[in-house]
Amino acid sequence: MDFLQRSIDGLLEAGPYALIGLGLTLGFGVLRRLNLAYGAGALLAAYLGSWLHVRLGAPVWMVWLGVMCLSVIVGLYVDALCFAESDQPASALQRARQVVYGADALEVTALAATFAVWMQLEQLAVNWQPSHVHPFPDLSSTSEWTWNGWGAWGELTLRPDRVAVWAFTVALVWAAAVWMTRSRLGLGLRAVASHPAAAHLSGMSVRRLQRLGFALACALGGVAACAVLSVDAQVTPMFGMWILVKGLTVALLAGLGRIERLLLGAAVLGVLESHAQALAGPLAREAVAWVLLLGVLGWQARRSKPGRSEMPSELSHA
Repeated sequence: MDFLQRSIDGLLEAGPYALIGLGLTLGFGVLRRLNLAYGAGALLAAYLGSWLHVRLGAPVWMVWLGVMCLSVIVGLYVDALCFAESDQPASALQRARQVVYGADALEVTALAATFAVWMQLEQLAVNWQPSHVHPFPDLSSTSEWTWNGWGAWGELTLRPDRVAVWAFTVALVWAAAVWMTRSRLGLGLRAVASHPAAAHLSGMSVRRLQRLGFALACALGGVAACAVLSVDAQVTPMFGMWILVKGLTVALLAGLGRIERLLLGAAVLGVLESHAQALAGPLAREAVAWVLLLGVLGWQARRSKPGRSEMPSELSHA
């Protein structure tokens, strides 16, 4: 009975995790831009939501709108500062000259820049509101749904707020997957991410589409932050790191760019965390995400490690 209850709790936790991973999957897996400042941007936006809630007594809809707007503004700031140069269409020869053992020099520079912005945004948030715990509009439920008569399984309980977040996530993930594969704009985003030079030659506004896609990914991060914090009813300085680690883990478990598999990756993380906590406590729960993240990154690195024959001709003759 305890095993089933923990598994169900872990599956419901997949809702918030998949919601967090959706923005990172769009930005990293589809647009191929790893934004390490994703969590810090969500943290700063969440602090704004807390400030609106506590200082101005703003209603929930205004808090959510403020969080999403600031997430987009921060995302555009990161985009302009870190990715403007790497987004310029380049010929195949120009790209080959920039490649060093499979890593694009501009992409590596952009990744390092997002780390610097991460530190900047996190420090800005902490200096703005130095307290450790900040209230957030509470939409959690104090009641539980209980089912009896499960025979050998006994009694099972569900939290309505977790079920609501899970249902909202399923609908949003499904809508995003359909939009990316069937809409003109979604297909355009995939085109400029996969073949920017060809998209530019075909008349697409590459930079505008990339900026729009990145802003959308950050807006989804704001939605995820609101959904998670409305259940927890508080935000702490560790929220930025938490959202980045959970989102990256889910995105990598699902497969980069595979929006339709986000719930599966989130379910794996949620169930493993739930059982790890029951066996060894809260520290083991948090360790699960790190172990999975490092494991998937190591596996991806082994799969993509190029041999000497795969190096560009300019480098192999050096």
